[in-house]
Amino acid sequence: MSQRTLITGGSGFIGSHYVRAALAKGDKVTVLTRQPQRSQQQLGSHPDLTLISHIEQIGDCQPFDRLLNLAGQPLAQGRWSKRRKAEFYTSRVALTEQLVDEFSKLGYVPATVVSGSAIGYYGHGEQPLSEDGEPVEGFSHQLCHAWEQAALGFEDLGARVVWLRTGIVLGEQGALAKMLPAFKLGGGGPIGSGQQWMSWVHIEDMVGLIEHAFNRPDLRYALNATAPNAATNREFAKALGAALRRPALLPMPALAVKLLFGEMGVELLLNGQRIVPSKALQSGYSFRYPQLAQALASLV
Repeated sequence: MSQRTLITGGSGFIGSHYVRAALAKGDKVTVLTRQPQRSQQQLGSHPDLTLISHIEQIGDCQPFDRLLNLAGQPLAQGRWSKRRKAEFYTSRVALTEQLVDEFSKLGYVPATVVSGSAIGYYGHGEQPLSEDGEPVEGFSHQLCHAWEQAALGFEDLGARVVWLRTGIVLGEQGALAKMLPAFKLGGGGPIGSGQQWMSWVHIEDMVGLIEHAFNRPDLRYALNATAPNAATNREFAKALGAALRRPALLPMPALAVKLLFGEMGVELLLNGQRIVPSKALQSGYSFRYPQLAQALASLV
Protein backbone atom coordinates (compact mmCIF):
# COMPACT_ATOMS: atom_id res chain seq x y z
CA MET A 1 0.00 0.00 0.00
CA SER A 2 1.38 3.39 -1.01
CA GLN A 3 2.40 5.68 1.86
CA ARG A 4 2.58 9.47 1.99
CA THR A 5 5.89 10.36 3.65
CA LEU A 6 7.23 13.74 4.74
CA ILE A 7 11.03 13.87 5.03
CA THR A 8 13.37 16.45 6.50
CA GLY A 9 17.02 16.09 5.52
CA GLY A 10 15.84 14.38 2.33
CA SER A 11 18.70 15.67 0.19
CA GLY A 12 21.40 14.49 2.59
CA PHE A 13 23.38 11.25 2.32
CA ILE A 14 20.93 8.99 4.17
CA GLY A 15 17.82 10.95 3.24
CA SER A 16 18.44 10.92 -0.52
CA HIS A 17 18.94 7.14 -0.48
CA TYR A 18 15.69 6.69 1.41
CA VAL A 19 13.79 9.04 -0.93
CA ARG A 20 14.84 7.03 -3.98
CA ALA A 21 13.95 3.73 -2.29
CA ALA A 22 10.53 5.03 -1.22
CA LEU A 23 9.72 6.36 -4.69
CA ALA A 24 10.85 3.08 -6.24
CA LYS A 25 8.28 1.15 -4.20
CA GLY A 26 5.47 3.54 -5.08
CA ASP A 27 5.30 5.88 -2.09
CA LYS A 28 4.50 9.58 -2.43
CA VAL A 29 7.30 11.64 -0.91
CA THR A 30 7.43 15.29 0.18
CA VAL A 31 10.80 16.74 1.16
CA LEU A 32 11.01 19.80 3.41
CA THR A 33 14.21 21.60 2.38
CA ARG A 34 15.73 25.04 2.81
CA GLN A 35 17.29 24.81 -0.67
CA PRO A 36 14.70 23.43 -3.13
CA GLN A 37 16.84 24.00 -6.23
CA ARG A 38 19.81 22.16 -4.75
CA SER A 39 17.54 19.36 -3.54
CA GLN A 40 15.98 19.11 -7.00
CA GLN A 41 19.43 18.64 -8.50
CA GLN A 42 20.28 16.04 -5.86
CA LEU A 43 17.04 14.05 -6.07
CA GLY A 44 15.96 14.62 -9.67
CA SER A 45 12.37 14.85 -10.88
CA HIS A 46 9.67 12.28 -10.16
CA PRO A 47 5.88 12.55 -10.41
CA ASP A 48 5.50 11.38 -6.79
CA LEU A 49 8.17 13.72 -5.38
CA THR A 50 7.25 17.17 -4.03
CA LEU A 51 9.62 19.75 -2.53
CA ILE A 52 8.49 22.38 -0.02
CA SER A 53 10.66 25.06 1.56
CA HIS A 54 8.63 26.21 4.59
CA ILE A 55 7.06 24.33 7.48
CA GLU A 56 3.82 26.26 6.94
CA GLN A 57 3.44 24.55 3.55
CA ILE A 58 2.83 21.20 5.27
CA GLY A 59 -0.78 22.29 5.70
CA ASP A 60 -1.14 22.66 1.93
CA CYS A 61 -0.31 18.96 1.43
CA GLN A 62 -2.54 15.95 1.81
CA PRO A 63 -2.18 14.36 5.27
CA PHE A 64 0.98 12.34 5.75
CA ASP A 65 1.12 8.75 6.99
CA ARG A 66 4.78 8.96 7.99
CA LEU A 67 7.44 11.48 8.98
CA LEU A 68 11.17 10.82 8.63
CA ASN A 69 13.02 13.56 10.50
CA LEU A 70 16.73 13.55 9.57
CA ALA A 71 17.60 17.24 9.21
CA GLY A 72 20.72 18.48 10.99
CA GLN A 73 24.02 20.23 10.36
CA PRO A 74 26.86 17.66 9.88
CA LEU A 75 28.85 17.10 13.07
CA ALA A 76 32.13 15.88 11.59
CA GLN A 77 33.07 18.89 9.48
CA GLY A 78 35.66 20.71 11.55
CA ARG A 79 36.09 21.87 15.13
CA TRP A 80 33.10 22.46 17.39
CA SER A 81 32.93 26.17 18.14
CA LYS A 82 30.16 27.66 20.30
CA ARG A 83 28.49 28.94 17.13
CA ARG A 84 28.56 25.52 15.46
CA LYS A 85 27.22 23.82 18.58
CA ALA A 86 24.32 26.26 18.58
CA GLU A 87 23.69 25.43 14.91
CA PHE A 88 23.65 21.70 15.74
CA TYR A 89 20.89 22.32 18.28
CA THR A 90 18.91 24.69 16.06
CA SER A 91 19.01 22.41 13.02
CA ARG A 92 17.93 19.36 15.05
CA VAL A 93 16.12 20.20 18.26
CA ALA A 94 14.52 23.52 17.31
CA LEU A 95 13.36 22.23 13.91
CA THR A 96 11.82 19.15 15.54
CA GLU A 97 9.98 21.36 18.04
CA GLN A 98 8.71 23.53 15.17
CA LEU A 99 7.40 20.43 13.37
CA VAL A 100 5.56 19.32 16.52
CA ASP A 101 4.01 22.78 16.83
CA GLU A 102 2.92 22.77 13.18
CA PHE A 103 1.20 19.40 13.39
CA SER A 104 -0.44 20.48 16.65
CA LYS A 105 -1.96 23.44 14.77
CA LEU A 106 -3.02 21.21 11.88
CA GLY A 107 -4.91 18.91 14.22
CA TYR A 108 -3.39 15.65 13.02
CA VAL A 109 -0.06 13.84 13.17
CA PRO A 110 1.54 11.15 10.96
CA ALA A 111 0.89 7.71 12.46
CA THR A 112 4.62 6.98 12.73
CA VAL A 113 7.54 9.37 13.25
CA VAL A 114 11.07 8.06 12.78
CA SER A 115 13.38 10.77 14.08
CA GLY A 116 17.13 11.04 13.85
CA SER A 117 19.59 10.47 16.66
CA ALA A 118 23.03 8.85 16.83
CA ILE A 119 25.04 6.34 18.82
CA GLY A 120 26.81 9.38 20.27
CA TYR A 121 23.87 9.26 22.69
CA TYR A 122 25.78 6.56 24.60
CA GLY A 123 29.00 8.54 24.97
CA HIS A 124 31.84 6.03 24.80
CA GLY A 125 32.89 2.73 26.29
CA GLU A 126 34.25 -0.76 25.76
CA GLN A 127 31.25 -2.86 26.71
CA PRO A 128 28.58 -3.93 24.18
CA LEU A 129 25.56 -1.62 24.44
CA SER A 130 22.01 -2.39 23.39
CA GLU A 131 19.21 0.18 23.36
CA ASP A 132 18.94 0.16 27.17
CA GLY A 133 22.67 0.86 27.67
CA GLU A 134 23.64 3.60 30.11
CA PRO A 135 25.06 6.79 28.51
CA VAL A 136 28.24 8.66 29.38
CA GLU A 137 27.95 12.44 29.63
CA GLY A 138 29.39 14.61 26.86
CA PHE A 139 28.24 17.01 24.17
CA SER A 140 27.18 14.22 21.78
CA HIS A 141 24.99 12.64 24.45
CA GLN A 142 23.44 15.98 25.40
CA LEU A 143 22.62 16.82 21.78
CA CYS A 144 21.14 13.40 20.98
CA HIS A 145 19.13 13.36 24.23
CA ALA A 146 17.66 16.80 23.53
CA TRP A 147 16.80 15.77 19.94
CA GLU A 148 15.07 12.60 21.11
CA GLN A 149 13.11 14.43 23.79
CA ALA A 150 11.93 17.00 21.25
CA ALA A 151 10.64 14.16 19.04
CA LEU A 152 8.57 12.85 21.98
CA GLY A 153 6.28 15.80 21.35
CA PHE A 154 4.86 13.81 18.44
CA GLU A 155 3.84 11.05 20.86
CA ASP A 156 1.79 13.56 22.81
CA LEU A 157 -0.11 14.21 19.56
CA GLY A 158 -0.77 10.48 19.04
CA ALA A 159 2.15 9.24 16.90
CA ARG A 160 4.36 6.22 17.43
CA VAL A 161 7.91 7.56 17.78
CA VAL A 162 11.18 5.76 16.95
CA TRP A 163 14.58 7.33 17.64
CA LEU A 164 17.08 6.14 15.05
CA ARG A 165 20.44 5.93 16.84
CA THR A 166 22.67 5.82 13.80
CA GLY A 167 26.24 4.57 13.63
CA ILE A 168 28.93 5.28 11.01
CA VAL A 169 27.09 4.92 7.70
CA LEU A 170 29.21 3.41 4.92
CA GLY A 171 28.44 4.51 1.37
CA GLU A 172 29.59 6.75 -1.44
CA GLN A 173 29.36 9.77 0.88
CA GLY A 174 29.98 10.28 4.59
CA ALA A 175 32.88 8.95 6.64
CA LEU A 176 34.08 6.36 4.12
CA ALA A 177 34.39 8.95 1.36
CA LYS A 178 36.64 11.05 3.62
CA MET A 179 38.87 8.07 4.39
CA LEU A 180 39.30 6.74 0.87
CA PRO A 181 41.77 9.26 -0.62
CA ALA A 182 44.43 8.62 2.05
CA PHE A 183 43.90 4.85 2.01
CA LYS A 184 44.08 4.69 -1.79
CA LEU A 185 47.47 6.40 -1.60
CA GLY A 186 48.67 3.92 1.02
CA GLY A 187 48.61 6.60 3.73
CA GLY A 188 45.74 5.25 5.79
CA GLY A 189 45.89 3.61 9.19
CA PRO A 190 44.45 3.50 12.68
CA ILE A 191 43.60 6.65 14.63
CA GLY A 192 45.06 7.06 18.09
CA SER A 193 45.36 3.71 19.86
CA GLY A 194 43.15 2.04 17.25
CA GLN A 195 41.34 0.21 20.05
CA GLN A 196 38.25 2.43 20.06
CA TRP A 197 35.15 0.75 18.69
CA MET A 198 33.53 1.73 15.39
CA SER A 199 29.89 0.76 15.08
CA TRP A 200 29.11 0.94 11.38
CA VAL A 201 26.22 0.19 9.01
CA HIS A 202 26.00 -0.16 5.21
CA ILE A 203 23.83 2.49 3.53
CA GLU A 204 21.51 -0.22 2.15
CA ASP A 205 20.90 -1.52 5.66
CA MET A 206 20.42 2.04 6.88
CA VAL A 207 17.57 2.45 4.41
CA GLY A 208 16.28 -1.00 5.32
CA LEU A 209 16.26 -0.18 9.05
CA ILE A 210 14.30 3.02 8.44
CA GLU A 211 11.67 1.08 6.53
CA HIS A 212 11.70 -1.62 9.23
CA ALA A 213 11.04 1.06 11.87
CA PHE A 214 8.06 2.31 9.88
CA ASN A 215 6.61 -1.14 9.27
CA ARG A 216 6.92 -2.68 12.74
CA PRO A 217 4.24 -1.24 15.05
CA ASP A 218 5.90 -2.94 18.03
CA LEU A 219 9.04 -0.79 17.68
CA ARG A 220 9.08 2.35 19.78
CA TYR A 221 11.71 4.77 21.12
CA ALA A 222 15.40 3.85 20.67
CA LEU A 223 16.48 1.71 17.71
CA ASN A 224 20.21 1.15 17.17
CA ALA A 225 20.96 1.54 13.46
CA THR A 226 24.25 -0.34 13.29
CA ALA A 227 25.41 -3.66 11.88
CA PRO A 228 25.65 -6.52 14.41
CA ASN A 229 29.45 -6.76 14.21
CA ALA A 230 31.27 -3.63 15.37
CA ALA A 231 35.01 -3.38 14.69
CA THR A 232 37.86 -1.63 16.44
CA ASN A 233 39.36 1.28 14.58
CA ARG A 234 42.48 -0.81 13.91
CA GLU A 235 40.38 -3.66 12.50
CA PHE A 236 38.46 -1.19 10.35
CA ALA A 237 41.65 0.31 8.92
CA LYS A 238 43.02 -3.15 8.16
CA ALA A 239 39.79 -4.23 6.44
CA LEU A 240 39.62 -1.06 4.35
CA GLY A 241 43.25 -1.44 3.31
CA ALA A 242 42.58 -5.06 2.32
CA ALA A 243 39.51 -4.06 0.28
CA LEU A 244 41.63 -1.50 -1.58
CA ARG A 245 44.71 -3.76 -1.74
CA ARG A 246 46.74 -1.04 -0.03
CA PRO A 247 48.76 -0.99 3.19
CA ALA A 248 47.06 0.60 6.19
CA LEU A 249 49.96 1.09 8.56
CA LEU A 250 50.31 4.86 9.02
CA PRO A 251 48.58 5.85 12.28
CA MET A 252 47.31 9.31 13.18
CA PRO A 253 48.52 9.99 16.75
CA ALA A 254 45.90 10.97 19.31
CA LEU A 255 47.74 14.25 20.01
CA ALA A 256 47.48 15.24 16.35
CA VAL A 257 43.74 14.52 16.37
CA LYS A 258 43.24 16.67 19.47
CA LEU A 259 45.28 19.54 18.02
CA LEU A 260 43.56 19.42 14.62
CA PHE A 261 39.96 18.77 15.65
CA GLY A 262 39.63 19.57 19.35
CA GLU A 263 36.51 18.28 21.10
CA MET A 264 35.06 16.94 17.85
CA GLY A 265 38.14 14.78 17.30
CA VAL A 266 38.00 13.37 20.82
CA GLU A 267 34.28 12.52 20.78
CA LEU A 268 33.95 11.30 17.19
CA LEU A 269 37.41 9.91 16.33
CA LEU A 270 39.19 8.87 19.53
CA ASN A 271 36.19 7.71 21.53
CA GLY A 272 33.98 4.89 20.34
CA GLN A 273 30.93 2.82 21.10
CA ARG A 274 30.42 -0.93 20.76
CA ILE A 275 26.76 -0.99 19.79
CA VAL A 276 24.50 -4.02 19.39
CA PRO A 277 21.31 -3.62 17.27
CA SER A 278 19.29 -5.76 19.67
CA LYS A 279 15.84 -4.44 18.79
CA ALA A 280 16.42 -4.76 15.03
CA LEU A 281 17.55 -8.36 15.40
CA GLN A 282 14.83 -9.32 17.87
CA SER A 283 12.12 -7.83 15.63
CA GLY A 284 13.28 -9.84 12.62
CA TYR A 285 15.42 -7.43 10.59
CA SER A 286 17.85 -9.38 8.37
CA PHE A 287 21.05 -7.45 7.65
CA ARG A 288 22.23 -7.52 4.04
CA TYR A 289 25.76 -6.61 5.14
CA PRO A 290 26.42 -7.98 8.65
CA GLN A 291 30.19 -8.31 8.12
CA LEU A 292 32.60 -5.40 7.59
CA ALA A 293 34.72 -7.01 4.85
CA GLN A 294 31.58 -7.80 2.86
CA ALA A 295 30.25 -4.26 3.25
CA LEU A 296 33.52 -2.61 2.22
CA ALA A 297 33.95 -4.91 -0.76
CA SER A 298 30.53 -3.87 -2.06
CA LEU A 299 31.48 -0.20 -1.86
CA VAL A 300 35.13 0.09 -2.91
